[in-house]
Amino acid sequence: MSALYNQDTISQEIHTKWAGKTVHFVKETDSTNILAKTLAREGAPHGTLAVTEFQTAGRGRFDRRWSAPEGSSAMMTLLLRPEFEPQYASMLTLVMGLSVAQAVEKLNFRVQIKWPNDVVVSRKKICGILTEMGVQGNGISYVAIGVGINVNTKEFPEEIADKGTSLYLEGGQELDRSQVIGSVMERFEENYGRFIRTCDMTQLKEDYERLLANMGKPVRVLDSHKPYEGSCLGIDSQGELLVRCGDGRISRVRAGEVSVRGLYSYV
Repeated sequence: MSALYNQDTISQEIHTKWAGKTVHFVKETDSTNILAKTLAREGAPHGTLAVTEFQTAGRGRFDRRWSAPEGSSAMMTLLLRPEFEPQYASMLTLVMGLSVAQAVEKLNFRVQIKWPNDVVVSRKKICGILTEMGVQGNGISYVAIGVGINVNTKEFPEEIADKGTSLYLEGGQELDRSQVIGSVMERFEENYGRFIRTCDMTQLKEDYERLLANMGKPVRVLDSHKPYEGSCLGIDSQGELLVRCGDGRISRVRAGEVSVRGLYSYV
């Protein structure tokens, strides 16, 4: 029997100063990112959280469609009103990936991050993140960080069953999605505070690399011009993946431009 899941149950599990303190819950929406952007235009404050039970037009990286059965996932978008320059906003995707991974780890799962922001358990993906930004003049109007976590999903379509999993499938029991959201908000608030001190990953690099699935492993960079292989050395202060190529050269891989895989598998 699934736990109650609504605006009240979610709000009761959020014990932060600002991240997720205002929850907007709707039973169904096209996507929580679209909902959050609408709230942003209406003046919603920094830290507003949009949550839904079912979304009809969810999207992932590279505009891939993303959907989940009702009752299975934690689907949310956190609205931010950063005061830093727009060029730093893309790193918030990594900050959220780290925050989700830390929240899952707190639930006693062995969790890793596949760069840049795929949270994986048993080498399978449990979370997708999509960050979008609105600008006004030379500054940021808002950043919307969409998160979809496979919490109580019982099964996956055959075409992604080898790449996707859920906390239920890995742990054998249903979890309270409200508690999962509360834990993610707690971790994000702390990590965001560390991020904005330098507007880069300097203060989060050690925590991120501890969970980085690719760390020290061979990877294949799927560059559309010329794919290449190398060994992962971690990330730099900008969140770019450092890859030592066969000739000893160190390549910096920028998130959003190319995809990275393990040499023999997804991770």
